[in-house]
This record gives sequence, structure tokens and C-alpha cells, in this order.
Amino acid sequence: MPVSVSTVDPVVVDAVLFDIDGTLVDSNFVHVSAWSRAFREAGRQVSAWRIHRCIGMDGSKLLESLVGSSDSALAAEAKRLHGEYYAAASTDLEVLPGARELLADIQSRGITVVLATSAPEAELSTLRDLLDVEDSVAVVTSGEDAEVAKPEPDIIAVALERAGVEPPRAVMVGDSVWDIEAAGRAGVRAIGVLSGGISRAELLDAGAVAVFDDPADLLANIENSPVYTGEGASA
Repeated sequence: MPVSVSTVDPVVVDAVLFDIDGTLVDSNFVHVSAWSRAFREAGRQVSAWRIHRCIGMDGSKLLESLVGSSDSALAAEAKRLHGEYYAAASTDLEVLPGARELLADIQSRGITVVLATSAPEAELSTLRDLLDVEDSVAVVTSGEDAEVAKPEPDIIAVALERAGVEPPRAVMVGDSVWDIEAAGRAGVRAIGVLSGGISRAELLDAGAVAVFDDPADLLANIENSPVYTGEGASA
């Protein structure tokens, strides 16, 4: 069941922005494994839990946080190896329960569905092929659309501009504190999901107005969530 930290005014929602990794696709721990192996082979041992805490963060910020620099030879090699290992492990990726159905449901209500991710184009292509939700999605962003990614709000701003929607008329769904913080900085309310492995308390502390287990849980409670704009929505 959702947990709210503030009263959500009954405003019209014209767009729902979705992160993908950890939100629609169970991929965070594939990333952790790929980064762990990449760092080790590049010459730096980094604990998996530290990597997990940075998943969803801008790639440069992730490297700065974990190895002290994003432009060192070690960082460049780790980034290259991560791309290779993640691609090789793509068969381990799984669509999270209810993800496809949630996007279809929101689209059927006349609400614009946006994939607001900063994933590199190669990773995004893999994720989109796996999700198979093109009929439900109107707008997509990638890492090429902003110089800096989450927790900076740039990618959210690009997504809103492409959707033609003002921040108060949008909601962001994400699994990491970086998603929630980026949405907040862009003036967009955020819904958290636990499917990325971050706790309910941390997502609420970051500014989420509600938290659900996963896409299936959000779908089951859609008419009592900040997404819903019709009769029966709870304030």
C-alpha cells in the first residue's frame, strides 16, 4: 500500500514520467555486478553495496563517488568494461511485474507516458526491446539529451519540454533517491517504487509523495495514487 508524506492536491496530470532501470526493468543488480567486475579488472576493488548506492546517478558522478574521478584512465577503463559486461548480461534483465500493464493503463486514460531516462543509447535500445511498450509511450529521452543526469533536473526538463507539459501537471515515477531529487528540482511531484532496492524511508525523505512496492502495486492502487486524475482519486 502507498505511504504518503503530504496531501496531494487534486490537480490534472497530463504526463507521467518513468525512470526505467529499477523502475520498469529489474536491472539494478545487473548494473552492480557489471560495475563491480569492471572496477576490479580496471584495478580498483569497490564494494557492491557502495555501487548499489550510486545506481541511478549520473555516470560521471558515480565514477567520482566511487573512484574519485570521472576522467582518469581507471575511470575510462571501468566505464568501457561496464558497458561490455552489462551488454553480455542483458539476458538476465527482466521486466518488473505490472510494468507493461501500468504504462498501457496510464496511456488509456489519455495521459502522456514518458520514458525519462539518462541511460546511454545502447542500453536504452536493449531496455526498450525488452519492455516492448512502444504503443504506450509518447516521449523518450536518453543520456545524449542532457550533459548532466540525475540528481540534476536536466533530463526531466527535456522530457517535459518534449511532452509539452508544465512541471505541476506531471508526475515522475522512480526507484532511486536520485530520481526523486531530480524530479523535485524540476518542480515535479515524484512517486517512489521499492523495486530498485532503496528503502521506503529514504525515498520519502528524498521527497517522494507516495511509495509503492513495484509497478504492479502502483497499478493496483492507481486510483488512489498521485497519477490518477478522475473520480475516486484520493487527496
